[in-house]
Amino acid sequence: MREVELTPRSLSALISTLPPDQAAGLETAISQAQQLLDGRTVWNVNATATGGGVAEMLYTLLGYFIDAGVDARWLVLDGDEEFFTITKSIHNAVHGVGDPSEFNASRHAGYRRALYDNNLQPMLDQVRRQDLVLLHDPQAAGLLQPLKDAGISVAWRSHIGRDVPNEQSTAAWDFIHGYVDGADAIVFSRPQYAPDWVEEDHLWIIPPSIDPLAVKNRQMASGSCQRVLARAGLVSEEITSQSTIVQGGPPPSPDDRLVVQVSRWDRLKDMPGVMAGFARADLPEDVHLLLVAPSVAGVSDDPEGEAVLAECVAEWEGLSASTRNRVSLLSLPMDDIETNAMMVNALQRRATVVAQKSLAEGFGLTVAEAMWKSRPIVASAVGGIQDQITNERDGLLVDDPEDLDAFALALQRLVTDQRLARQLARSAHRRVRENFLDDRQLVRLVELFCAMAANSAA
Repeated sequence: MREVELTPRSLSALISTLPPDQAAGLETAISQAQQLLDGRTVWNVNATATGGGVAEMLYTLLGYFIDAGVDARWLVLDGDEEFFTITKSIHNAVHGVGDPSEFNASRHAGYRRALYDNNLQPMLDQVRRQDLVLLHDPQAAGLLQPLKDAGISVAWRSHIGRDVPNEQSTAAWDFIHGYVDGADAIVFSRPQYAPDWVEEDHLWIIPPSIDPLAVKNRQMASGSCQRVLARAGLVSEEITSQSTIVQGGPPPSPDDRLVVQVSRWDRLKDMPGVMAGFARADLPEDVHLLLVAPSVAGVSDDPEGEAVLAECVAEWEGLSASTRNRVSLLSLPMDDIETNAMMVNALQRRATVVAQKSLAEGFGLTVAEAMWKSRPIVASAVGGIQDQITNERDGLLVDDPEDLDAFALALQRLVTDQRLARQLARSAHRRVRENFLDDRQLVRLVELFCAMAANSAA
């Protein structure tokens, strides 16, 4: 287990970006946090410091808490290959995929062994009885009961879920249930995700959010975008590439139009389906598809990433030569988080259309990021994407994520109908400003932590 170094983020700068009512709400919440959390440390525990939306949120949210004078700290689990294989199977099953029989006594034993041998004692050595702990996702769930036994107030937060349970998701929640039973609070992104065994008075709904001042989301001039993409090797200029790129032809020129999907190399993100839908769409020859993901070496908690990337390359090789010349697979480096964030920012701002054709999605922060940047979006009507986009108002939703023809037609509409694209993009930006910036999540987290503090003092 290791601690992630955090730096303060300017709350006053965030407040300056908000409408007056949102700014006032955040200021009130911060005042409450300063009073009620004084003398306590708020600990967050998850599986990785890079390569996912949870890690990105923790960097910014905890930075704002620190600026407010709250002692916020972040621990990352140590886990071996067996542990991350088990937790990846839980992740997939929560989304309705996999073999329910996998969740047997042997899996429980391997899960507990990795958590307890490598992580439990370091936590017990650091966390005091007056402190508060928020454990994130299935990877950290097994630490809850031992921490509760030590008299510590502990909540568990799941950033994943499935709207309609099936055999796989029920088996996964049954696996997790015993570990989080007795939590002071259980947090989900959507009410639909909560299993039946979550008691109503312990259930908290906190949607994720993006930081408008983060490197990934801050304003970037078109010239800066072009330079960043050139350095990454993503446009046809003679600059050394910083990315691993699979391409059939020359990189897109600065004048070409781009369809961009940014996500992990994860089967649930359906990169092969994006390629197949792009191939079916009737698009001009100057439209290119870029499938963008973090390098698999930089995502420590996902043992399937390398295999998924290989599957995507095989699918890419099966495209016609003319389509393959306009499709690129990009693995962005993760050794410098800010550089990676700058590349994603530039790609999303440069995109003519942003896609998120996920088969399942906990929330989909890449959708909010693109909406904030006023990009027209075509996405699957799954999970938290439905909370962000109202079809035909903030973007285009495809009801069935496996309907390639519907995806292709939606893509054609956004590429060819510039008036529609501009209208949806403007509405998308407003939607994020009002609902999915970090002030909203900070207020809810303050409410959660203050409730936990009050209960522990009672």
